[in-house]
Amino acid sequence: METLLVITNCPDEESANAIALAVIEERLAACVNILPRVQSLYRWQGKVESTSEIPLFLKSTAAGYPALETRIRQLHPAELPEIIALPISRGLPAYLNWVTAETIK
Repeated sequence: METLLVITNCPDEESANAIALAVIEERLAACVNILPRVQSLYRWQGKVESTSEIPLFLKSTAAGYPALETRIRQLHPAELPEIIALPISRGLPAYLNWVTAETIK
């Protein structure tokens, strides 16, 4: 089964923790890394914005991605949250099998 690294950024610790806990409890992701704050610069509605965000790295499967994306969107406070999924083309087989086993298919 194809495994994915899904990335999103949250505006604060509360939303980051809420998303992480929900997707783990609901078996939409096997693991979530909550990273330290980063500074993000982006263009939004014609203006350059700068904000502090908390990145999340979520490990999941391609089959489970639609439900994971839906849940992140439900819990995320942003109007248009960054949600991107990258295929994991290689990794420790035992770890990738664990991700699959711990994630709803």
